[in-house]
Amino acid sequence: MRDMPSISPAFRIEDIHKIREWHYEKRKGMTPQEICEDTHRGATRFAALLSAPIDPSIQAEVSRRLKSVRHA
Repeated sequence: MRDMPSISPAFRIEDIHKIREWHYEKRKGMTPQEICEDTHRGATRFAALLSAPIDPSIQAEVSRRLKSVRHA
């Protein structure tokens, strides 16, 4: 299996196509049970990322950008 494709910082439609192709190739020979297990592993990793503390500098930048959007 190939490694996860590189994604551009702009996240374009081509990136979506690359990800979909990668998922297809990754799961092509899997049974439904294996696909469910693979999905669960990915969801568990994603949930861990969501619960991780946010870097203070990133949080400050997000807050700054939100303020500028609200005042626009």
